[in-house]
Amino acid sequence: MKLVNINVKVDITKSKRWQIFMEENYDLAIIGAGPVGLYAGYFASLHGLSTVILESLAQVGGQPAQIYPAKELLDIPVFSRITGDQLTANLSNQLSTESATIKTNYKVETIDQNKAAAGLIINGELSAKSIIIATGLGAFSPKKLPLDIPESARPHFHYFIKDPAAFTSKRVAVLGGGDSALDWADLLQQNGVDVAVIHRRNKFRGLDRTIAHLNDSEHAELITPYLPIQVTSTPSGQIKLSLKDVTEGSTLEETFDEVLVAYGFKTKNDFVDDWGVKTDNGFIHVNRQMATNRPAIYAIGDAVTYESRVPIIALGFGEAQIAITDIMRSRFPEKKITLHSTSIK
Repeated sequence: MKLVNINVKVDITKSKRWQIFMEENYDLAIIGAGPVGLYAGYFASLHGLSTVILESLAQVGGQPAQIYPAKELLDIPVFSRITGDQLTANLSNQLSTESATIKTNYKVETIDQNKAAAGLIINGELSAKSIIIATGLGAFSPKKLPLDIPESARPHFHYFIKDPAAFTSKRVAVLGGGDSALDWADLLQQNGVDVAVIHRRNKFRGLDRTIAHLNDSEHAELITPYLPIQVTSTPSGQIKLSLKDVTEGSTLEETFDEVLVAYGFKTKNDFVDDWGVKTDNGFIHVNRQMATNRPAIYAIGDAVTYESRVPIIALGFGEAQIAITDIMRSRFPEKKITLHSTSIK
């Protein structure tokens, strides 16, 4: 695996003739180096495709690496539990056994047909016979707490956790009632942190086992159905949250050392519209081979939509295999493709 960290500035005014001599040539370009993109790079290299993975950020790994590196993932095959950091490391190590190239800090602006040869040209400088889009949900930013937060309190407000140990011996409020809020709270209480989950409803949207962990823990409490309505700082530097019962209208005040806002993330992937692929409510439309409407361009992972799809990482791994198998069959129709390593034929 070759890793190239670059800040790319492309002069797309160059003539096509000049580009023919300057462009890098690959069998496959994968846009996005999240878990699904990394695995796709490994599987493509395994089948002999010269592959480049293009990542707009400085770090590979996508959301598991950027947002929840310490969070334990429970739905990855083979692993009963694995953190986002560990998953990224394992996928990177697997990819390092092959010859794929990774370019970080590389933003894809344009995808044009290569008029000089079969294939596509990215940013006027890099050519590939096929492209797989694995951008996930795209750019993401946390949904903020819609309240005024005193300046002195702002350093104590968080939107994800890099290191659970940083919260040791503190009382932490977790705002939200979805998977992320419950998983963060469970992670903290397992590390002996006193945590309170504050949710506006009495019911939560998460795994029953996680809710059971919190109910049974001496370090966790569930405060429902309450909604924060005011944030103030105490003289000792703690955070005072004024909470309103959304059913009865009564209020109460709770004091915390840190606050974790887990209202989810806003995502944006409208940049794919510039690439000429058909989308449906912001997701890329694909067929059963994971192909888009543009020839030789495929899409996999949480960037895509089709009937009954569920947004889990493991499914994206399978989609990578489907797309790459179709690419191999299209490019080498005369070749017998080895579909799986357990074949006995």
